[in-house]
Amino acid sequence: MDKHLADTLKHTDLYIYQCGSDHCDNGHAYGPAVRDHFLIHFVHSGKGIYKIGNEVYELEAGSGFLICPDIITYYKADDEDPWNYSWIGFHGIKAESYLKDANLTLKNPVFKYTEDDFISDCFHEMNSAYYLKRGGDVKRLAYLYLFLHKLTELNPEGLYYDSADSRRDAYITQALQFIEMNYSRKITIDSISKHVGLNRSYFNSIFKGALNVTLQEYLIEFRILKACELLPNQELSVGNISRSVGYTDPLLFSKIFKQVKGVTPSEYRNLLQK
Repeated sequence: MDKHLADTLKHTDLYIYQCGSDHCDNGHAYGPAVRDHFLIHFVHSGKGIYKIGNEVYELEAGSGFLICPDIITYYKADDEDPWNYSWIGFHGIKAESYLKDANLTLKNPVFKYTEDDFISDCFHEMNSAYYLKRGGDVKRLAYLYLFLHKLTELNPEGLYYDSADSRRDAYITQALQFIEMNYSRKITIDSISKHVGLNRSYFNSIFKGALNVTLQEYLIEFRILKACELLPNQELSVGNISRSVGYTDPLLFSKIFKQVKGVTPSEYRNLLQK
């Protein structure tokens, strides 16, 4: 893979390396081998085994298994009733996080879904996207997200975390991402807390414990920071900037801006010109 492309993909939430399907021959095996990305197989029919270290998992129709990067694995179709499976290989900066939300990890690498054909259909659509003249990459990615979302919905224990600290950090990361994506809208501390699924006062306490500022203080500072980035643009009035960072009242915006920066937005703009 081209180095520039590889570096670019490292900063992508989720990207697909490969997908496909196979009706395996009796006893067909792969490995022991190591992958450099995540790989999920879903069994449509037949049987087989999946081995990681000393752990051996017996799989049948409706089962799936996860292969993690840099881990030696081995899998083999049954000698009498070989499996027919589909696979999807992917990576990205959020790949591991999405898998944890679905409770798919190195310690828990298998899942089962027999309620309907939803997951089977997702893999069918991902594979059929290869035959599209346009939009195939987008369609494959869309169905990968739908597949992971379904597994997350089925996770009986909710989000999967290794410790209380990682759970706290995940909640805080969700809040920071929500603020970054919605600071220009009319969001509140209640809406942020609701987004991460926690009580407002409880979440505010763990947020302050981690970042040493309250949610409200962080939201204000983030908006003012974004305003400072816009102020050098002379084509934008203070009112334009106020609305762009989530304040419908320019007077309130100017008041808060001065509380944070010590000068009004207009004074700050004039200082930048000197």
